Amino acid sequence: MSCKLLYLGLLTALAASVAVPAAAEPVFNRIASFPVASNLPNDADKSKPTSSEIITVSEDGKTLIYSDSPYGAIGFIDIADPSKPQPGGIISIEGEPTSVAAVGANVLAAINTSGSKSNPSGRLDAINIATRKIEASCDLGGQPDSVAVSPDRTFAAVAIENERDEDLNDGELPQMPSGNLKIFSLKNGAPDCATVKTVGLAGLSEIAPEDAEPEFVSINNENQIAVTLQENNHIAVIDAATGKITNHFSAGKIDLDKVDVKNDGAFKFDGSIKGALREPDTIKWLDNDRFVVANEGDYKGGSRSFTIFSKDGRVAYESGASLEYKIVEAGHYPDKRNKKGVELEGAEAARFGDTPYLFVASERASMVGVYKDTGKDPEFVQLLPSGIGPEGVLAIPSRNLLITANESDLVEDGGARSHVMIYELKEQKPNYPQIVSTSKEDGTLLGWGALSGLAGDLKEAGKLYAVSDSVYYSAPAIYTIDAKQTPAKITAALTVRRGGQPAQKLDLEGITTDGDGGFWLANEGDQAKLVPHAILNVNDKGEIKKEIALPEELLSNQSRYGLEGITRVGEGDDAVLWMPIQREWKDDEKGFVKLLRYDIKKKEWSAVSYPLDKTEKGWVGLSEITAHDGQLYIIERDNQVGENAVNKRLYRVALDSLKPAKTGEKLPVVEKTLARDFVSDLKASNGYVAEKLEGFTVDSEGNGYAVTDNDGVDDSSGETMFFGIGKVHPTN
Repeated sequence: MSCKLLYLGLLTALAASVAVPAAAEPVFNRIASFPVASNLPNDADKSKPTSSEIITVSEDGKTLIYSDSPYGAIGFIDIADPSKPQPGGIISIEGEPTSVAAVGANVLAAINTSGSKSNPSGRLDAINIATRKIEASCDLGGQPDSVAVSPDRTFAAVAIENERDEDLNDGELPQMPSGNLKIFSLKNGAPDCATVKTVGLAGLSEIAPEDAEPEFVSINNENQIAVTLQENNHIAVIDAATGKITNHFSAGKIDLDKVDVKNDGAFKFDGSIKGALREPDTIKWLDNDRFVVANEGDYKGGSRSFTIFSKDGRVAYESGASLEYKIVEAGHYPDKRNKKGVELEGAEAARFGDTPYLFVASERASMVGVYKDTGKDPEFVQLLPSGIGPEGVLAIPSRNLLITANESDLVEDGGARSHVMIYELKEQKPNYPQIVSTSKEDGTLLGWGALSGLAGDLKEAGKLYAVSDSVYYSAPAIYTIDAKQTPAKITAALTVRRGGQPAQKLDLEGITTDGDGGFWLANEGDQAKLVPHAILNVNDKGEIKKEIALPEELLSNQSRYGLEGITRVGEGDDAVLWMPIQREWKDDEKGFVKLLRYDIKKKEWSAVSYPLDKTEKGWVGLSEITAHDGQLYIIERDNQVGENAVNKRLYRVALDSLKPAKTGEKLPVVEKTLARDFVSDLKASNGYVAEKLEGFTVDSEGNGYAVTDNDGVDDSSGETMFFGIGKVHPTN
């Protein structure tokens, strides 16, 4: 054998012996978020709510179109570059737009013009997408809720809900007039009003049969219309050409186990619900024989599930609480809404390449579950973080995009605006969730949320501890985190106890180790709620061993913005504790807050004054403190979200420069140095910038970690960002 052949043989053998890395599984990641307030005219009052609810896309896939009910408008977003969506403007509508569907050059908009719930009215407008002019308008004779276009563009179906008044007779049905279904023939992307067929849906259901409440419509390739009657817990299938009902059936009910059924400020996934009515909202055909429904529940039901039905009424798949369980693990469970749990409301189905997907959106958890449609039981793929209250879900397979329209706008409370969010499917690693919990040894779910302080373990690198704040007032917890994994894993929850029972009147905002297997905790007080400003020493069982109140000379000037972190400096008898006060107290000069020092052995308090950055909007305060390598690292942040968020910063203060004075005396002002601006970190997942960056620590190997507080998914998207920043040195 020649040398050349021998060489080639060796190369072939070597190549065969080296494993080729497998390509990453295609997954969705968010690539952009668009606050729909950006679409408002320059002279508009942007302090008023605006919203994105149901969303559609032009046939070229480059213009998103959404209904904005509170503003009375149809909005447009240019996604020629989906990673950089641009405002496309709005057109004001006389009435309340409830749904949109693009067809040809037009968008069909269902408009509610009702003067009252008892006298409903509405119309269907065809609006040219390019010129923004109304091409046709048809009277609907009632209040519309959903519009869909057939795949062959020959029909449009409109669900006329004539919704109930929830304030009338406690919302009990029946409340006339009954709803119905309207079917229009389409010509050049516009409805032919003369062809309208009205399909009566009364008399079908077991629940309030005289008062049909159709909610959502979808049309398959055979021009069969599926419609949900949500409050009636019923589903009907109608032939679009004839307007005849070909089948109808009850949506049924299910039993649920291992669910949290009490609004008691604690995670207790040990309850059960028997006979929960599904009460489906969104319905989407998966093929010509099956459709998926998201069972939001709106009247007396809410099964926390989604269901796949065949069109003859057989259940092909029932998710039960399985998606809710995954949402719990991701920290998005809305504990304050235990009656209906995560409320699955939105749904979408589409084929990306050769793979059929289905998507289910949780209104209250602000998450989207992604599944592969196998034809049998769907295969779970991932969870996607959304804006607050995803209402519309839209797939654009031609561009490998997924869109969510998130209706909640919290501008009046200083919170996040309504957003449209854009996700792209490609071979990549999922970038969310960034931290999840693992089930307990007995299989019980480990719920978590509202992480408000971090501490590193003394010996084990990547092992961290976190505390939850007053959102979970009945079960204050210390969480153990394994940050070496991706995503990070919450492996245990230790309940803080007093006298053997979960401790009350706690708002834990900081944690540090005590050097003896236990912890020191910072409790943010609120005099109005009888919650004390105090520090607590707990043992490794979570039992409170010491409670130390702040001295009276401090408390005489207190406010509800108290301790926001705690860290320990030194060992044994020489150890002292440092704690930041979040905002100015009555005796502080404006723009300056206290860093408190407590000498554990001497039981003495002292303090220094910390200068806050200035801000044009809202306020700036402190959120965390941790000692490392001769420095105090302090999180300073504003109370702004999204585009208004400017200050999310890490400062350092040299410990040897601190000369604290006794509390009650004039305090020396410290010098601070910027260590890191976190805004780019908080933008990394392409959502809006979260307000509450509340946790930071350094582990035993000098690696820094930060976490945001998701407010227990209360007026929040529930999104928690947890990330490492690498080695922390006084010079960086």
